[in-house]
Amino acid sequence: MDIARAGSQPSQKGPADWFTGQVRIDPLFSPPDPARVAGAMVTFEPGARTAWHTHPLGQTLIVTAGCGWTQREGGPVEEIRPGDVVWFSPGEKHWHGASATAGMTHIAIQEKLDGKAVDWLEHVTDAQYRR
Repeated sequence: MDIARAGSQPSQKGPADWFTGQVRIDPLFSPPDPARVAGAMVTFEPGARTAWHTHPLGQTLIVTAGCGWTQREGGPVEEIRPGDVVWFSPGEKHWHGASATAGMTHIAIQEKLDGKAVDWLEHVTDAQYRR
């Protein structure tokens, strides 16, 4: 058994290569092999968002605060709010983040395949973000 105490893992700033705007990542869990699942709490300031990306085994988001937007490639921008649970299929190109006027926090859960949980792609343009 391993207990990760609240505050024992330092917050990280969302890297500019993967995010637009101010983003804070708080690691929650990432157990050692052979476990593959990892999770983090991600907080987006208004206007902040991920770049387009995919996950080899999919991703689940659980929105915990605020108001956000998400989009899968070819689909409409969808609003997400606390209590919403979003599932992205393996390989589905998508992005997610805060709305333009309100911050948003979600828990992100994804599995690693051969040690990799995400493939980062190009940044979401302002035109794509603004619908």
